[in-house]
Amino acid sequence: MLLIFRLEGESFGVSVDSVQEILDPQDPTPVPNADPFAYGLINVRGVVVPVIDVRRRLRMAPVDRKDTTRMIVLEHEIDGKMTKLAFSADAVDTVIEADLTALEKVPDLGASWPQSYLRGAIRRDDDLVVLLDTQTLFAPVMQSTAA
Repeated sequence: MLLIFRLEGESFGVSVDSVQEILDPQDPTPVPNADPFAYGLINVRGVVVPVIDVRRRLRMAPVDRKDTTRMIVLEHEIDGKMTKLAFSADAVDTVIEADLTALEKVPDLGASWPQSYLRGAIRRDDDLVVLLDTQTLFAPVMQSTAA
């Protein structure tokens, strides 16, 4: 099953297995010198959760919060440890059952999103849902150190 949400009018999906909850938007506490990808922290039921800028990773422009904006909190394995993280979506649509054997490759032409963050796309009625690859999308940016 997939949670379907919207960014810039496009439908994206992530597995509901990792989704913990969907919240009204919160203002993250900025983290000094943090990577812009993981720019702040929120408190989710007593747990400090990093906020990930999925829009930045997908090369989308920042947007102002709307009435439909929601924060999706999920649990994801990072460096072998289950970690809660959150990201904003312009809107959350629905949960659907999806046949992942029908996953199609997102064409390189026409898609402005980095292919490494996409698992593929599925058709849903007249819509195309892009399934995100959470393993690459939420992977920390590795900093190289110069000697």
